[in-house]
Amino acid sequence: MWRRVARAEDGRVTEIMTGPQMSPLEILALLGAVALVVARWLPAAARPPVTVAAGSAVVLCAAVLGVAGLRWQMLPVLAGAALALPFAFSPLVRRRRGARPAGRARWWVALPGSAVCLALTAAGPGAAWAFPVPVFPGPTGRFAVGSRVVQWTDVDRPEAAAVDAGDRRVVVVQLWYPAEGGPAGAPRARYLGRTEQEARTVSGALARYAGLPGFLVDGVPRARSHALPGAVPAGGGARFPVVLFSPGLGGVRTQNTVWAEELASHGYVVAALDHPYDSAVVVLADGRTIGTGLAATGDDAEDERRAVETTRIRAADLGFVLTRLERLDRGEGGDPLAGRLDTAGAAVAGHSLGGAAALQAARQDGRFTAVIDLDGYPRDPDPAPLRRPVLALTQAVGPATDPRYLPRLAEVLGRATATGYRLTIPGAAHLTFTDAPLYLPPVPSMVGSLGRTRGPRVVAAATLAFLDATVRRRPGDLAAALSAYGDLTVHHPVAALSAYGDLTVHRPGAALSAYGDLTVHRSGAGG
Repeated sequence: MWRRVARAEDGRVTEIMTGPQMSPLEILALLGAVALVVARWLPAAARPPVTVAAGSAVVLCAAVLGVAGLRWQMLPVLAGAALALPFAFSPLVRRRRGARPAGRARWWVALPGSAVCLALTAAGPGAAWAFPVPVFPGPTGRFAVGSRVVQWTDVDRPEAAAVDAGDRRVVVVQLWYPAEGGPAGAPRARYLGRTEQEARTVSGALARYAGLPGFLVDGVPRARSHALPGAVPAGGGARFPVVLFSPGLGGVRTQNTVWAEELASHGYVVAALDHPYDSAVVVLADGRTIGTGLAATGDDAEDERRAVETTRIRAADLGFVLTRLERLDRGEGGDPLAGRLDTAGAAVAGHSLGGAAALQAARQDGRFTAVIDLDGYPRDPDPAPLRRPVLALTQAVGPATDPRYLPRLAEVLGRATATGYRLTIPGAAHLTFTDAPLYLPPVPSMVGSLGRTRGPRVVAAATLAFLDATVRRRPGDLAAALSAYGDLTVHHPVAALSAYGDLTVHRPGAALSAYGDLTVHRSGAGG
């Protein structure tokens, strides 16, 4: 792979992808294919050595890659080389047999053939650039990051979607946490699963859910993050605030790994959930898989009803996982993280439908002290006022944006009794708030225009600023800090305004709030 290495002020090394993701063998095969085509245009004395060297390199690399695992992105490169190979070697074979050397084809015949071969060869790095093996930017915090997966069953809740009426609700949770550093060269956690098979299962399910051929993202299961599987939690005895995360509809628990690792490196424990029957796929500890059972019906009212019900179930999942984390912290099961979790300062977050679930969980469960909504449309049909600070990160509004989204979000934030922040990130799209920019083509409408790593970095940085201020209660100007990442709108709570005098609040109805902001009339000593 081509990489640029940057060193942070604290000495931590961060990998940043800068070019087409190709291994040294793949690059050698690419250069060999180009040399085979170019050999036709070289002087007679230079053609034989160049042809032999280039052909040998291509054949050797193809053989080794075939054994190690040939990526589909290399197929056009090898096709271009195969097309050029007989024409490059034919004159050499004829000369070796004593036949009269064949002259080169005339330039106006050879030129189109060379162009076709070069176009095929160039398609390889182009495809590798568009669909790379993800390279995760290194976390910037002072802690190394550990990761492991747990599976919990809620014996008090039946699984409504299960065939067997006796099944209980099961959730799979991945934990990222501050850890002791491992030895140099220690294996890192796989991105999409505990094993290669699980990673491939999840990758295929995500591709099917997105309507993509599975081979396009076959590099994603090869990716490894920066976390150390099963690492020892960081020493010192400090308690780490907990952040629960719910992915988008059809998403999976690892879809925000950059975000989770960044938070963990700064002293947070992130617990991300797989929700059975609406995650793209959930692989259970015994190897069984549960695919998504949700699909658009074409009936807007029915689809909305299903979204509301799914959000309700997810909110319950989040509350259940927080309860299990509390038990884990008390020492049940002898977990290494016992006594290290600050569950009293838990935050809840989510992307898309997961963001809606996070908002609903915070309304229903007073244990959550802060909420982060990553571009999620609120789904609670009759939302009560939020009593916790909220950070809502949104993409820039465009023609494709649901016209109900921002008014609905503003209504939810306007009803809150704690300060809410809506941060619109310029250049962001819906998938900017996930890891998708690392491995999908950089199409602005799909993953935004912030590049492979900048989008996930900005999302993580804004989240950290919010959590440090609201959960850790670190002093500072949160609004100023958030404004550095985009266009900020602050929704001040009614309780804060009433401190300055007698407050009368005129709240518009649901219909009126779609056309304007809340109007507050304040009277009293201050005028």
